Amino acid sequence: MKLAPLRWLVKNLSTLFLAFVLAVIVWVSAVWAADPNESHVLARSIPVEFIGQSPNLQLMDNHQTSVTLTLNAPSSVWKELNDNLDSVRAWVDLTNIEAGETTLPVQIQIVPQLVRIVSQVPEEIAVHLEPLVTQSFPITVQLIGTPPTGYKADQPLIDPGSVIVTGPESSVSKVKELRVAIDISGESETVDLTLAPIPLDAGGRAVSGMVLTPDKVQVKVSINLLGGYRYVIVRPVTLGLVANGYKLTNIYVTPPGLVVFSSDPQLLEDLPGYVETKAIDLTNASDDFETLVELNLPEGVSAVGDSKVLIQVSIAAIESSLAVSLPVEIVGLTPGLQATASPLVVDVILSGPVPVLNSLKPSDIRVKIDLTGFDGGTFQLLPVVDFLPEGVSIVSILPSTIEVTISQAPTPTITPTPSGTILPTASQTPPPKATP
Repeated sequence: MKLAPLRWLVKNLSTLFLAFVLAVIVWVSAVWAADPNESHVLARSIPVEFIGQSPNLQLMDNHQTSVTLTLNAPSSVWKELNDNLDSVRAWVDLTNIEAGETTLPVQIQIVPQLVRIVSQVPEEIAVHLEPLVTQSFPITVQLIGTPPTGYKADQPLIDPGSVIVTGPESSVSKVKELRVAIDISGESETVDLTLAPIPLDAGGRAVSGMVLTPDKVQVKVSINLLGGYRYVIVRPVTLGLVANGYKLTNIYVTPPGLVVFSSDPQLLEDLPGYVETKAIDLTNASDDFETLVELNLPEGVSAVGDSKVLIQVSIAAIESSLAVSLPVEIVGLTPGLQATASPLVVDVILSGPVPVLNSLKPSDIRVKIDLTGFDGGTFQLLPVVDFLPEGVSIVSILPSTIEVTISQAPTPTITPTPSGTILPTASQTPPPKATP
């Protein structure tokens, strides 16, 4: 009795198998009907990755970078294929590939199941590998233009002086120099720039496709005066007073300084750091005006370029104003140094209430040049006025800059010497006078 079911199973095995096959066919047909397969060109090109490349080789850029695929897949899968960038991947394996040109297959990996590749364009890609080489090149500097008359440019200082170039052998072998260009046209002060060197071939054409280490260098070009030349400030000289009820608000000088020349170096050395203009007549002036004024140069000294400067005089109606000459006081001088200022006296134009200006004393105001942190040399510095009474403002300071020369103080004797601060005596300061 126990063998009866087994005999029945054996007897009907073929029938059962046929029923199973028919059921699978029916199920597959139902699935296909609900989610039929479709063949389309993938809406996006697949970028080709290159893996396994030797670190001593450089893959050149003249190769195919993407593939186009025609796929067969269920309709439910196509949205993922088109939208998910990670669903399809293409790569070329460069493992153990040596320098030269070769053609390699493009391998495809598709994440979703039930996807078949109908066509692939291209199926292979030609690649070109070159040895990666490293070479050091010195930096050359191309100076463009020239400084103004009376100035000269020193040899450029470069830091670092050489740069390492890394790239494919065919590119590095073309490089003949690494060049930086710096424009010094019209420059009268030191030019200090950070620049990126450009690799150039023998014909002066740029060579690309390489890495420079470092990619930038510091270039410094010192620009100095030639012998027989000196830069001086222009100090305007005025004559007369503006009309009653008006004030002189400012005098603009263009240029504020210029270069002078003399064949006698002593004449330049004797200059006080500034030159004056011929007198500018302000008598009864009641409005702004401008004029070209000759420089009042010592005999044997000439201006480089135009000997005239543009003077722009600003005049405005006033409640009260005061022009006062004040000594320049030097503060903050490092011990062991001495300093001289030129000029020693500046004209300060003040504006404020009449009673306050009338009661103002020279000792109430100080004109200072702060030399804190300055070492030896000659500098053009801005004077600062402080201790002004409330309601009084500075209209202008003439000249607007002071030439200060700092040098080592003489070796002190046994007798103690005063500090390096320069203090004018009271007798040297003229009393303030209110402008009519």
